[in-house]
Amino acid sequence: MRALIDTMQGVDAGHLLHGQQISVDRVRMRYATGTTALEDVTLSVARGEFVAIVGPSGCGKSTLLRLAAGLERPTAGSVALGTSSAAFIFQDPTLLPWRSVRKNVALLTQLAKLPKDERERRVDAAVEAVGLTAFAKQLPRALSGGMRMRVSLARALALEPEVMLLDEPFGALDELTRDEMQSQLLELHRRAEFTAMLVTHSVSEAVYLADRVVVMSARPGRISGVVEVGLPRDRDAAIRFDPRFVARVSEVSALLHGRG
Repeated sequence: MRALIDTMQGVDAGHLLHGQQISVDRVRMRYATGTTALEDVTLSVARGEFVAIVGPSGCGKSTLLRLAAGLERPTAGSVALGTSSAAFIFQDPTLLPWRSVRKNVALLTQLAKLPKDERERRVDAAVEAVGLTAFAKQLPRALSGGMRMRVSLARALALEPEVMLLDEPFGALDELTRDEMQSQLLELHRRAEFTAMLVTHSVSEAVYLADRVVVMSARPGRISGVVEVGLPRDRDAAIRFDPRFVARVSEVSALLHGRG
């Protein structure tokens, strides 16, 4: 469980330029099976920035995220993080079924051995931030898919991370719940001002959430283009009908299909 959200031990922090929080420099990732997942990938993420990564299945999006988290090491090149405080959130909320919402949120603060008073403060704040105070004593089986994902987000927030790495956290949700969770994540980002890197298959989700969308090619994954979203940070669901939003979605889609 601790591997889900942890300090990024073993990740180089010595090659960051001023203002950068994540730096990926000329990274190549080749697995022992002979598969090359990534080739010559260079990307930097500024402090407080929200970057989304899209690309075809198998292009190395999740590999890139795992490298940023320090869960894997590149075959060549370097990865650097400007913090020792980062959270990794998977598509599956991975809640312990015998622990209540509050106790699931508290789990990693306990593993981090935070003082009890500090744990209580952080857990209460995190549960409230995702709107689950009224459900704090419920077990996961009583929650909807969206509510379980909110617990996963709260568990990460309780560690007060400077970086959030999100691997398709809303991929298994229905469309309405997914839209609600996207808005929830935007609000959490606005409040906490963490740096975020999100992997998603949804172009509209990427444009809705991010400051920049990184488009990757088919395997071996390379960055084929970067789209600056250029929309106000205080966006809401109505912005999906804004011509600027539609234009950015079209631009990302064109790059994704090799028409950029």
